[in-house]
Amino acid sequence: MKKIKLTEEIWKEGNMFVSYCPELDVASCGESIGQAKKNLIETIEINIEETKKMGTFQEYLTAAGFSMT
Repeated sequence: MKKIKLTEEIWKEGNMFVSYCPELDVASCGESIGQAKKNLIETIEINIEETKKMGTFQEYLTAAGFSMT
């Protein structure tokens, strides 16, 4: 199993914290930094699970700039 490194950016917008993963172009939010991080991880996991179910996981990673070779 290969591992990939992802970046997490977090900033505050109003009363919420936004978390963003630029490599996968995925975002989430939460009322605290911890909640925003947790929600982002959950969003990434859901994206991975769904692309695997659809058979498009390799294409998803390739589009994000990752090579599985």
